Amino acid sequence: MNLSAPAPGARVVAFGEYQPGNVVSNDDLTARVDTSDEWIRSRVGVEERRIAGADETVVSMAVAAGGKALAAGGLSPDEIDLVIVATCTQTDQIPHAASSVASHLGINAPGAFDLNAACAGFCYALAVASDAVRIGSAQNVLVVGSEKLSEWVDWDDRSTCVIFADGAGAAVVTAADEPGIGPVVWGSSGERADKIHLRENRYLFQEGQTVFRWTTTELYPVALEALERAGVAATELTAFVPHQANLRIVEAIARRLGAPQALVARDIVTAGNTSSASIPLAISRMSERGELPSGSTVLTLGFGAGLTYAAQVLRIP
Repeated sequence: MNLSAPAPGARVVAFGEYQPGNVVSNDDLTARVDTSDEWIRSRVGVEERRIAGADETVVSMAVAAGGKALAAGGLSPDEIDLVIVATCTQTDQIPHAASSVASHLGINAPGAFDLNAACAGFCYALAVASDAVRIGSAQNVLVVGSEKLSEWVDWDDRSTCVIFADGAGAAVVTAADEPGIGPVVWGSSGERADKIHLRENRYLFQEGQTVFRWTTTELYPVALEALERAGVAATELTAFVPHQANLRIVEAIARRLGAPQALVARDIVTAGNTSSASIPLAISRMSERGELPSGSTVLTLGFGAGLTYAAQVLRIP
């Protein structure tokens, strides 16, 4: 049996992002629920968030972000042979989003599937893409995290409506002579899966204090293990980009990493919690601002419903 030789490594060659134009401030929310700008900032750190319009969908936002990533990477649609969409908010389970995204982008007959690991989805999808490239199952992969959480939020529940938002982030993964994506460290805590779920099979619900304790006490060792597996010291990090769940969570984990020089993503402040879109969206925006020069070493950490988590180190193109 003759098997083709695998690629030495995989790397991200470009990022792209999309945010809806509709900005909803904290003051806007006070007109509907019993809250205040000070309460929201102190509890979750959000100042404003983007909410999609009725004509914007998981697919359309993924197409916008994916198109930007393809253009930034200089790849044509016919060079992509696998499309993965990480999402937990696709309204219809059938059809899945990925094949529609590929069609809208002019990508002909790729492998295509959705992946649901909630807020850890992008890290899971990036790991799958990296492995597919390295083993030879794909040459170029478009990975997109896209969420329309506004359709799954009870806008009269101040514990959730102040946090969640909409958007998409994308990355293009391709073969490389040297690895640009480190080994993933992933896992789950299924015995606590009920701590984040759909209430009445319709609205997002989470036990905030339980989730806060889990993220701030149990996840930083996962991030440290990802560094160890990638052979990168914490002091070598350019940036730490965790899932943008809550500013207090982001800063609590960052303090325990031992990487005071690393820039910490705080996209939550102006973008809200966009679930699987939050990490690629934050990286793309940081890169556009010139905060992540080419070759920067970034540690990512996704975590959310399931309870699932994943971390990996990557190089910025």
